[in-house]
Amino acid sequence: MTVIVAGDEGSPRLDRVLASKLPELSRSRLKALILAGQVSLGSGAVRDPAYHVTAGDTITIDVPEAVAAEPAAEAIPLQIVYEDDDIVVIDKPAGLVVHPAAGHETGTLVNALIAHCGASLSGIGGVKRPGIVHRLDKDTTGLMVVAKNDMAHASLSAQFADHGRTGAMERGYLAFAWGLPHRPHGTINAPIDRHPHARDKMAVRPRGREAITHYEVQESFAGRDGKPVAALIACHLETGRTHQIRVHLAHLGHPLMGDSVYGPHFKTKANQLGPQARAALESLGRQALHAYLLVIEHPRTGEILRWESGLPEDLRLLGGAMRAAL
Repeated sequence: MTVIVAGDEGSPRLDRVLASKLPELSRSRLKALILAGQVSLGSGAVRDPAYHVTAGDTITIDVPEAVAAEPAAEAIPLQIVYEDDDIVVIDKPAGLVVHPAAGHETGTLVNALIAHCGASLSGIGGVKRPGIVHRLDKDTTGLMVVAKNDMAHASLSAQFADHGRTGAMERGYLAFAWGLPHRPHGTINAPIDRHPHARDKMAVRPRGREAITHYEVQESFAGRDGKPVAALIACHLETGRTHQIRVHLAHLGHPLMGDSVYGPHFKTKANQLGPQARAALESLGRQALHAYLLVIEHPRTGEILRWESGLPEDLRLLGGAMRAAL
């Protein structure tokens, strides 16, 4: 599709201009197309819905063929930690997207779970698919629980909404972060909202949604000069905002190692690492974050279930290489 900006659309924002010109596409669909790089001007793809266009601009929209509303089953190997008639707990690898979306219509955890669960799935919202009640970023590894029926979905949703304030639910993460916090443990209470300019990022903002992260330093690592260059930090969530740990630790001045979104200005700190640690970080290719702990109340029995997951190989190698430099 091609749209020429007249200048009288009522707003210079890219998403609003497209919405006024293309009523056959919903605003959410247009936003997804923009974020997926399917919308371009003369200079190339524009991924910011708030980008200001000007009269005379020609906008090209590449609309992919429609896909089935129900995700397809795909035989993708999964590491199943626990499973019964109501829930399945998996140890998610790096690189696996949780839910189909623009740019990731296939090859997701949902596609894999539909294939794995088969007929045991009862209809979540009338459609046979697993009930996703929380997510991990594509490149974050670790434990996730998924509902297999409506009853489990409702129970888990309530537990995650409560975030363990009145129940047993607990989520713990291990993060390799740059530098060493001044305090060995503490609480980061800083509201999070969309970044005002980069729409694919989150940021600490005064009018954002409440976000609370408790942290405790587990280990520190010295650089070539003998001073602390990084730390292994355990984080426990009291809220569940998008990118919460990544945003909060960066706000504290200690972004995750390997985080190209929230810690790119810390790349030069790699020069303080020994050769082995530097090589391990370069091969990591992702933020150093792992969901190691998950505690829930079983939706049907009420039993308190607890799972722990050891660090995946790439993070074990990173930690071992940094220890070897001591």
